Amino acid sequence: MSDAFNALKGQVEIMDMLYMRMVAQCKSKCLAAGASTYKESTGPELSKGESVCLDRCVSKYFLVFERISTVLAERSQNLA
Repeated sequence: MSDAFNALKGQVEIMDMLYMRMVAQCKSKCLAAGASTYKESTGPELSKGESVCLDRCVSKYFLVFERISTVLAERSQNLA
């Protein structure tokens, strides 16, 4: 396989890991039985608190991922 394909495959794996970790963390924080602060309803729809919590959690994950990616890109350019 080519180097470009391997690099792309690695990026897809990293994004998959990020997504799975984000889902687990945000679900645990915002929807778990332990997150009683946000558990306002027992129906299948998200409550307003749950929705806001999930939105903030996902936004923070992507913000941090973007910052880390920028720093790593800068460092890799400095090494080259």
